[in-house]
Amino acid sequence: MKITLLAVGKTDDNRIADLTDMYVERLKHYINFELEIIPDLKKTKNLSVEQQKTKEGDLILNQLQTSDFVTLLDEKGKSLSSQQFAQLINKRSLSGMKRLVYIIGGPYGFSEAVYKRANSKLSLSAMTFSHQMVRLFAVEQIYRAFTILKNEPYHHE
Repeated sequence: MKITLLAVGKTDDNRIADLTDMYVERLKHYINFELEIIPDLKKTKNLSVEQQKTKEGDLILNQLQTSDFVTLLDEKGKSLSSQQFAQLINKRSLSGMKRLVYIIGGPYGFSEAVYKRANSKLSLSAMTFSHQMVRLFAVEQIYRAFTILKNEPYHHE
């Protein structure tokens, strides 16, 4: 199985980017992992929020394959503990799926088409975080999940 984290927009803060890269590198010891970045939309001044979400949604959908299991990182998604998240990843890997895709949307969230394509929604918190921080948190939680599954000392109860 391969895990892809698909994120809209670049990270402006090099410190956050460096930490994210650190966890991406650590993850490669456990699984085929990829962080894909969809560039920010240009010339959005004259676009409504819905038009921006639709354009970003089209870019997201173009990155997906029919067989992908798609999970949106969305504040209205299901909340899981790190242990539960690890078990969910394990269950999905044992099911034989080829690619598990987690998606971080743009500043206004996801288009209706992306919601329709999604297989599930997952909330990292009821709080709102910047997209840069969500990227870091998501990669860290995926890494943590694998350390839990391997009974490594990273995670503490």
